[in-house]
Amino acid sequence: MRAHLNRRYHFSASHRLHTESYDAVKNLTVFGKCNNPHGHGHNYTVRVTLSGQVDPATGMVCSLSELDAFAQANLLARFDHTNLNTLDCFANIVSTTENLSIEIYRIFQGFTAAHLERVHVEETSNNSFDYAGEAALASGSF
Repeated sequence: MRAHLNRRYHFSASHRLHTESYDAVKNLTVFGKCNNPHGHGHNYTVRVTLSGQVDPATGMVCSLSELDAFAQANLLARFDHTNLNTLDCFANIVSTTENLSIEIYRIFQGFTAAHLERVHVEETSNNSFDYAGEAALASGSF
């Protein structure tokens, strides 16, 4: 029997939306107040959806303690209370939450105890982003 597991994680981080390929006026036009030279912050909520066979002994898709330890080491320790623009993963791309969602998906692909279905990242109460990998986008199933 296959089941889906959703697990939430929270972290706070800052960033500035800016690209060197635009001049100052175009950056401000495209990114608005998010282009503030001093940056701005968000309290992000990440929901990871995993799937797998329900283990007959535990009744679970995977160990929550293993998943939480993975998230602590690979997600929270890396992003919580960080300026996203200072991280290598955003050295050559804008630190939008779309790109953050893709990076978080890449991170959780390393958790092998269950199949990663998608990540959902809430930036604000009005903005949230989902990413389910390139295969889902290519197939149109997302």
